[in-house]
Amino acid sequence: MSENKKKSVLVNNPVVNMFRGNIGIVMVLILMCIIISFATDKFLTGTNIISVLRQISINTFIALGMTLVIILGHIDLSVGAIVAMSGTLTVGFIVNQGLPIWLAIVLGLLIGTATGFISGFVVSTFKVPAFIITMAMMNIASGIAYVYSGGQSTRITNEFFINIGTGYLFKVIPLPVVYMVILIAIFVFLLNKTKFGTYVYAIGGNREAARLSGVPIKKVEIIVFTLSGFLSAFAGLVLCSRMYSGQPSVGSGYELDAIAACVLGGTSMSGGKGRISGTVFGAIVIGIISNGLNLIGVSSYWQLIIKGLIIACAVLLDVQKGKLSGLKKKFVKKNA
Repeated sequence: MSENKKKSVLVNNPVVNMFRGNIGIVMVLILMCIIISFATDKFLTGTNIISVLRQISINTFIALGMTLVIILGHIDLSVGAIVAMSGTLTVGFIVNQGLPIWLAIVLGLLIGTATGFISGFVVSTFKVPAFIITMAMMNIASGIAYVYSGGQSTRITNEFFINIGTGYLFKVIPLPVVYMVILIAIFVFLLNKTKFGTYVYAIGGNREAARLSGVPIKKVEIIVFTLSGFLSAFAGLVLCSRMYSGQPSVGSGYELDAIAACVLGGTSMSGGKGRISGTVFGAIVIGIISNGLNLIGVSSYWQLIIKGLIIACAVLLDVQKGKLSGLKKKFVKKNA
């Protein structure tokens, strides 16, 4: 193969492009792995790697939907509460109401999806800031979970249901990791290869220009928030299956982790920029931070502080990048 052809293959290779486009966070990820592996010899064991992947999967489900929401220029604070509500209701429907498992799962997913739909409908129709309506939905969803369960966890022992979150493919790969890979592939295609993905970027980049170009803004916003609700509900289903119970308090903090994964992965809080691959790397970083700090023995309270600082630093870097980009454009125009 000639030198030019080799270069062409490398340039068009999606894997190479993925790492090249996320070189910053990849370097941070490698550095973190090196530091944690020196701090504890338990980090690079096969069992721990499988455990990290399983933990990352839940955050990734939520962060995929959050990526689309943030690219649109919005935020969704209700995702953690939807995780808790959908999981608690699904388990309750099976254990308390005696519904068939398939029906309980469908209802749990539908309720979470409907919550996202309502948020999207209100945001797009009444122009209510997403921060406000999703905060309201967060309280509503959390309240429903607590009222239904009486504030108590509901134990489930059904083997089929438990296998959803604890089973393995070929007795090697955890099923949550399989779901994660499938959803990542779907959303990469959705965002990069469809008209819908183009609309999402267009609205986030310049809402008025998108409107004048005939982009169905209302429809796209509703779909994006609905997808976010569905993914959160699915995360709740898998999580309660893993925990053998439905717990109304389980979703606390998941919105923080999802936002952190998106921002660390390069999704701009001002909208219009972001990629699924970056979010995945961001979720891996968040998962490794939590896992590494647990192995080292750092308190969960300190972990919250560290995650908050990471988000703050990532947002500051994003703002500075935006300022530098603006200065660069002004300089180019001035010297054109």
